[in-house]
Amino acid sequence: MNFLVTRSFHNYFNYWTFDHIVLFSVNLNGSNFFVNGSKKIYGNMKTKFMKFVLLMLILVVFAVAQTTDKKAEKENRRIAKEKEIAALVDSKIFVFTATRAIPTGYKPVDLTTNPNFIKLSPDLIVSEMPYFGRAYSVSYGGDGGLKFWGKPEVFTIERKSKNYALEAKVKGTDDSYTINLTVSFEGSSSMSIVSNNRSFISYNGEIFATEKQFEKK
Repeated sequence: MNFLVTRSFHNYFNYWTFDHIVLFSVNLNGSNFFVNGSKKIYGNMKTKFMKFVLLMLILVVFAVAQTTDKKAEKENRRIAKEKEIAALVDSKIFVFTATRAIPTGYKPVDLTTNPNFIKLSPDLIVSEMPYFGRAYSVSYGGDGGLKFWGKPEVFTIERKSKNYALEAKVKGTDDSYTINLTVSFEGSSSMSIVSNNRSFISYNGEIFATEKQFEKK
């Protein structure tokens, strides 16, 4: 620590700077007073620290606001999607397309590059789904896929606590089919098809409005 001692019978005010530390001496009426100017440095450091804290608070508030906005945006998208799916299911006319097939006794098959669809409505079901698995009987000249169409004998849709459940039964030219489709409130779906001449197969995918599905094709 640096010290400065002064002795004078005159009032005066002096300061010196030594190694960036300011020393003040004050003499009033013959009395000597010493003040260490490091208080000035302390004051500057305190000001800088407060500015730093303020900056950090601003950054934290900004980050929280950004996170909140993203969560709100995600929630709004979810609500909009749920409304879209609800309206689609209520219309009872939509298309299911699969991204993966899960045949009985075989590994799952990726269908993202394999065009497929099954159009569902109370008046007509049209299927152009690929098939993988065991076939007990296939008509001559068939390509092995689940390709059929007809008016469903049964067509029901039920809203459950976490999804919609559809059941449909339809007769094709050479076989009868039972279709069970589960649709989440956000659109992701799983479908199974049971027939007399083929082993059970299921699919994962989504449902779309008819025109949107064919626009994608």
